[in-house]
Amino acid sequence: MTDIREKLRISEESINSIQQFLTDENNPFINDLLQLVEKYGGVDEINKKAIEARKLENIYEKLSSVNPSYIDDLEWLIKQRDNEAFISIDQYRRKVLGNSVDRMNFDDSNAVTLELSACQYFPFLINGARRAIQNQELLPGRIIRVRNMKEQEKDGDLLAMCAAVDIIGASCVETLDTKGTAPGPDGLPVNVHLGGPATITGYFGGIGQPNEFALKWIDESLYFYTKYGVKQVLNINLGTIILGYCLYKLGVDNEFKISVFVGNDNPYSVLWTLLAAKLFARDDGTSPLIGFNLSNAVNNDTIEKSSHIRNYFGFENVVRLEHHIIETWKDIVRQPYDRTEELVEIAPRVRNISAKHEGGPIALEEKREYPSGILDYFKTKEQISEEGIWDHLLQNYYDRQTAINETARALTEKGISFIAARNLHHK
Repeated sequence: MTDIREKLRISEESINSIQQFLTDENNPFINDLLQLVEKYGGVDEINKKAIEARKLENIYEKLSSVNPSYIDDLEWLIKQRDNEAFISIDQYRRKVLGNSVDRMNFDDSNAVTLELSACQYFPFLINGARRAIQNQELLPGRIIRVRNMKEQEKDGDLLAMCAAVDIIGASCVETLDTKGTAPGPDGLPVNVHLGGPATITGYFGGIGQPNEFALKWIDESLYFYTKYGVKQVLNINLGTIILGYCLYKLGVDNEFKISVFVGNDNPYSVLWTLLAAKLFARDDGTSPLIGFNLSNAVNNDTIEKSSHIRNYFGFENVVRLEHHIIETWKDIVRQPYDRTEELVEIAPRVRNISAKHEGGPIALEEKREYPSGILDYFKTKEQISEEGIWDHLLQNYYDRQTAINETARALTEKGISFIAARNLHHK
């Protein structure tokens, strides 16, 4: 008897029709993308510009005319790194476990990446580094940023953060300004379903990239890639996801992380996303999709099944599954929200996973005069100054740093490895 599964086999005719669509020289969808690639000089020139922009000496040259004081901070950070001022992984484990560490074996192949979101300002990272040295704490191996790109380009934060994450050995994701929450001619978000930041969690399609915004997102992505070497950006929409796949397939070395706002909350939605990633993977099996943030609602069963799909397509070492362990106290999820126990349970079975910390530990957050909130991400620096909340936001950042250290402790106590800032702690 023929297995009913055979009915799911995709015909050669269907595959050929996709190939013909993508390679049709009259296809406006692809032609619009190709025009943007040419706008920035073509594939080879785009990648060359990105590499040059990311060199420390070139960053310093630009910073010298924008915010030269940041160069001193970066030089301090380099000195502390080179002098091994930060606690090493071995020292950290002994600090947590004492002499019992000598009887434990840590499997680094299942190491959990410690992820912090968000680090909005370069001074936050520098202050956090000073605190980490003083308290012998860890800095994250992965940093997510949601600050307005044009604003941080103007004050030098973008340049400084590009250098800083390379110095400490952390990966970093930026959030582009082109999205449905951006103001249109009337000052309102171009996504008609959003009444403003208060509805940022989204409905009727989430944040969105309506109409021409998908191509504008690619344009902005190429701008910051070529000018500042910003390689990894947050991706929030199905259209920009497939455009990102196509851009990488063409040869541009772009990368992106899929946001929690896309709403992948079951294994079948993950299958849909990874099917496309497989279709547009390069011949070496790589994809621009390097981070996959699942919905806050997912359980360990969904994570494990998603990992099965990912691994079947050969993406285990390419696509990191990024899971919210702690969320901001206000504006996004019901509290208390803490998934540490679930992380410790699944980490030994799922490789290449990250623990994302958007807020501080519950015990701290519920007592704070100004607990963390997702809507603060969308405030301008001027608004923060007018509201007098800079110190509160710095404390929120410290609390996130505390949270990643609490997660590191929980993992260590169970003999599970983690990835912190590689150049500081993994010696």
